[in-house]
Amino acid sequence: MFSYVDVESRIPAGHPIRKIRKVVDQALAGMDDVFDAMHAETGRPSIPPEQLLRALVAQMIHTIRSERQLMERISHDLLFRWFVGLSLDDPAWHPTTFTKNRDRLLAHGVDDRFLAEVNGQAHSRKLLSRDHFSLDGTLLEACASIKSFRPKGRAASPPEDDEGAGGGDGDFRGRRPGNATHQSTTDPDARLYRKGKGQSAKLCHMGHALIENRSGMVVGASVTEASGTAEREAGLELLRELPGRARRRTVGCDKGFDEKSFVRGCRNLNITPHAAAKRSGGAVDGRTTRHAGYRASMIKRKRVEEPFGWAKTTGLMRKQRHRGRPKVQWQFRLAAAVYNVTLMVGMAGVAL
Repeated sequence: MFSYVDVESRIPAGHPIRKIRKVVDQALAGMDDVFDAMHAETGRPSIPPEQLLRALVAQMIHTIRSERQLMERISHDLLFRWFVGLSLDDPAWHPTTFTKNRDRLLAHGVDDRFLAEVNGQAHSRKLLSRDHFSLDGTLLEACASIKSFRPKGRAASPPEDDEGAGGGDGDFRGRRPGNATHQSTTDPDARLYRKGKGQSAKLCHMGHALIENRSGMVVGASVTEASGTAEREAGLELLRELPGRARRRTVGCDKGFDEKSFVRGCRNLNITPHAAAKRSGGAVDGRTTRHAGYRASMIKRKRVEEPFGWAKTTGLMRKQRHRGRPKVQWQFRLAAAVYNVTLMVGMAGVAL
């Protein structure tokens, strides 16, 4: 006896994954030129990049920590097979093969293009604001132990049981290690940084997100080294990438952005900086704070924390699984794109 099972019929018609697949497929359709450049004319057939990207989206949505677990789900879960685009007869990929093919997506900048295609769909449905934005940064804990933070130039060797980052006794007591003299042997791009007084210092990167205030979607994302000025510098770079400088726009942000260099840079871009004003020594004055739009930005700017929260609780960004800033930034931008997809699907009244 033979049984012919149609995977399409096994997925409920009202399942939210169908809407997610529709948005993802429409974004992938606009990336054919990128995918064509990724296909080699010689050699063994590789995993189609469309299926690679769908698998990564499914991994983030379902918070699957490892590629091995992801391949197991694709192997025995019909929903995963349908979403990725595999039939019942297609074998699941080996985890090592999947990770090696995934690096091709990194080399061709698929993360940035995928985010742009998703935002293009949102703009066509009038979900994005082109005038009012919010900006902030967050720490991304690196895939490195504090014990890997060693003096620069020292050969990387396995530490003894009692040897720590200080170099022999398991702590920094009596020493003043810093990023100028020390570096992680596991992830050299990570920096030792703490968010505020009384908090522990960690090896981390710093992620930055620019959202629009209408629906809270991410319109720009980047990752830099963690430093006291990284938020303002990266924020200006994200604002420079916005199209249409002729129109007056606003950007809401916290007190850390109330500095002369950031405020001057925003005004040079024809953007009004709605930064939370400091009690003293700030660059934002009554000319800005007296308007009703400033008060509205102070309310809306808190939404920038929502993509950070989603990325760290669902999108696998709480503790990095990759080493090196390029890979961390790739994952961060992909998480921003997947967050926008889930936001579009969850909006009431949006026809997909």
